[in-house]
Amino acid sequence: MRKTLMSLMVATTAISVLVAPSSMAEAKVKSAKAQKVPAIKCKPTKAVGHTPANIAPADKLPKRMPRTFTIETNCGNIVVALAGAKAPITVTQMTTLAKGGFFDNTLCHRLTTQGLYVLQCGDPTATGTGGPNFTYRDENLPQPVVNNYPAGTVAMANSGPGTNGSQFFLVFADTTLGPNYTIWGTITQGLDIVKGIAAAGVKGGGADGAPNQTIGITRVTVTN
Repeated sequence: MRKTLMSLMVATTAISVLVAPSSMAEAKVKSAKAQKVPAIKCKPTKAVGHTPANIAPADKLPKRMPRTFTIETNCGNIVVALAGAKAPITVTQMTTLAKGGFFDNTLCHRLTTQGLYVLQCGDPTATGTGGPNFTYRDENLPQPVVNNYPAGTVAMANSGPGTNGSQFFLVFADTTLGPNYTIWGTITQGLDIVKGIAAAGVKGGGADGAPNQTIGITRVTVTN
């Protein structure tokens, strides 16, 4: 998942970089399409690629760390329990963006279904290179072990150390990656939605690209 905070090109690379080294992951190549998941029902979405809003970064941590991040989509709500104690900077900046409407009417632009099992969102331009006008450091990196990004993990996409911005990925099946992507939350509701998007496949029939089933973020709400 190439970091795409600031540049779309970076974001695209970010996801590519997510592929785990063979030494770490003798990962079984499993196809998301082969998994039996309930069909999801999605409504039309108004989400389209657009110029990112100019939102200033938070300059300090809040006295009370936010606890949940509800991603409202045309396919249903995805609720994330935030890891504020382990990734305070990331949670603070992501909630700042959410409260500023940065994610409103944005598309989840990338789906990968072999070796790397993620849905990538958070780029208003929907190109893989968009993001805010600031970056921040990595936090809460996992150990270099098999399945270090288990199903339900929410982590940041990046283009290298310290390049986090707005792009993030939702893991729908256990995935092994280099320990380079900040984990800042866990899906507590709506993982079935992400699995349903994965089961619908990638446009063009490949394993990496825009999802067949369009999923757009209407808005993100944050609760303390």
